[in-house]
Amino acid sequence: MNDDDFKALKQSAMPAPSEAARHRAIEAAMLAFDIDQQNARAPAQGNALSQRLRSMFSNLGRNWTMTTRLSYGLGTAAVALLLLPLGYQLYTSTAITPIGAPPVAVTVDADKPASADAKIAPQQVAKSDDALKTETTEAAPMMDAPVVADTEVAIGAAGTAVPAAPLSGTVEPKLLQRTLTAGQPNESVMAEFAPSGEAEALVRPAPMDGAVANTVPSGDEFTSFVESPVKIVKNEPVSTFSIDVDTAAYSYVRRALTDGWVPEPDAVRIEELINYFDYAYPAPTDATTPFKSTVSVYPTPWNGKTEIVQIGIKGYVPPVTEDKASNLVFLIDTSGSMDEPDKLPLLKRAFALLVDQLGANDTISIVTYAGSAGVVLEPTRATEKAKIIGALDNLAAGGSTAGAEGIELAYRLAEQNKVTDGVNRVILATDGDFNVGIEDPEALKTFIKGKRDDGVFLSVLGFGQGNLGDDTMQALAQNGNGNASYIDSFKEAQKVLVEDAGGTLDTIAKDVKIQVEFNPAVVSEYRLIGYETRALNREDFNNDKVDAGDIGAGTTVTALYEITPVGSGGELNDPLRYGDAETTAAGNGTEIGFLKMRYKLPDGTTSKLIEQPIGADLAVKDLSAASDDARFAAAVAAFGQKLKGSNYGEMSWDDIRKLAQGARGADDKGYRAEFMQLIDMAKVLVTPSVTSVTPQ
Repeated sequence: MNDDDFKALKQSAMPAPSEAARHRAIEAAMLAFDIDQQNARAPAQGNALSQRLRSMFSNLGRNWTMTTRLSYGLGTAAVALLLLPLGYQLYTSTAITPIGAPPVAVTVDADKPASADAKIAPQQVAKSDDALKTETTEAAPMMDAPVVADTEVAIGAAGTAVPAAPLSGTVEPKLLQRTLTAGQPNESVMAEFAPSGEAEALVRPAPMDGAVANTVPSGDEFTSFVESPVKIVKNEPVSTFSIDVDTAAYSYVRRALTDGWVPEPDAVRIEELINYFDYAYPAPTDATTPFKSTVSVYPTPWNGKTEIVQIGIKGYVPPVTEDKASNLVFLIDTSGSMDEPDKLPLLKRAFALLVDQLGANDTISIVTYAGSAGVVLEPTRATEKAKIIGALDNLAAGGSTAGAEGIELAYRLAEQNKVTDGVNRVILATDGDFNVGIEDPEALKTFIKGKRDDGVFLSVLGFGQGNLGDDTMQALAQNGNGNASYIDSFKEAQKVLVEDAGGTLDTIAKDVKIQVEFNPAVVSEYRLIGYETRALNREDFNNDKVDAGDIGAGTTVTALYEITPVGSGGELNDPLRYGDAETTAAGNGTEIGFLKMRYKLPDGTTSKLIEQPIGADLAVKDLSAASDDARFAAAVAAFGQKLKGSNYGEMSWDDIRKLAQGARGADDKGYRAEFMQLIDMAKVLVTPSVTSVTPQ
């Protein structure tokens, strides 16, 4: 080309770009500017004397005007100017916008408050880590969540947002809108203001179809279940279930929320959330009665027309001087799937904590399974801690998973070293993957049941995510007269294996069943909150062949019923046109119901029965009159219901937090304070809202 060509090109008419196109071009240039500035802040490579040269003129003289700073400034300006036409061309092209995914804009009138009904759907917008740190909520660490659709966000000076049509026509000059492409995880949608100093605002994710949002398919597997429905007392007056002392669901939910995503509904087992916490129920005074029950009745926080019946159980606490011998076999998954920091390395540290708690009467064996099973450590006295820790430290992950073979070997060691009147237990630590070995799950359960009947129990510790077989863990633990725990952190390992070691290892009652008969003269409807996977048939209560849950030393177990008193107007079922005549109940209106519990001693085969009426005089009229433990348990139940999208019990996150905050009590170990943080995280991830933060 020659000069005439350039002159002709200069004189040619250019199409007039629209305001929206001009805005997009400016946005592209600004984005390039930001990237260049970020690169400019990166430290130079090498040391001060031999670092890489930033300018070819840097050594020509100290008074040379093209310093490093100026070089970057001019370079950045040049890049921005060059990218203006390129940005215009890109944004006016159809290739940059996914077909069928038009952006949704969120705009704000600074002079008008946002509508309370404003929603940003179906898109989900993530929140940045740095901005969340500036929130004033109680030490709640928030994480990024994936962006799942193109979304444009416009935030006004008032820091509020309402839905708006896609960008067209005049663009507000004080706003800078940015668009993220679908499928880019861990990004933030931010709105930057003109140099007027107003606060930034961030858009939180919105739930889809009225349920929770940001639920990330994790690859973990859970047992599916249907939420317990409301039942009519005249039709089904009796409720029967097995107790559940597992706490895996709570620590899994905590990890999910801390990582910035909402767990799937089947992962939220409400009874395990409630039972994660300790409650100050009175304990039995001697070991002849392994546990004691406590019943309270109080108004339901989320429904003024119903009440909560809380059944609490406290296991016998052995004296500190009692030193029961333990025969423990660590069955450790060292397959290739365990080669992640939150799996085998965390597992080693967790078991080291337990080893440190054991004494001269205790023995430890270690068996691994990965391709081929093997004994890593023969039965060794717990006083030889260096030898045991050394064996743990030498473990490495690799190979396929052959869990069944490892289990057989572990039980063989446990039986060979069985202690009388002591603890004989295999502790399985895995990410839950059993893809080789006994192929029939029922055969594996039968094997574990047989060993259980011989006096060797099984507990399961789950690690990691993305491959967690929670359903397998739960099934094996239930059939092995043990409990299932999920270790998401070193702190959780300390809780399970140190603080709650008695409840984890020492079983004081097995096959514990609860049955409640409600009085139709007082209660019209009821529903059991949680325990869906532990439901039993009515006839199973008196059948000693039916397996049920177990209670460890010092363990607390809580069950909540939501009941509808007769005449309260809170019934969900209409009366039948041709219903039965009124039922006359024993005790008339003096009893809400009747509680029965069955259990076996650890080496027993015949169950024992405990009975007690639930008197109407137990009910308090005002929620504030209920104990801290009662109100806190109700808050945890409300949290679980809202998190999983329950059909029952609607409370706002703020009301749940307020209820839990007022019932924290002493909270010496800070677990209830941590629960406050989980509420804050769930509010951010589930609730569509906008939070204003002060710019730094």
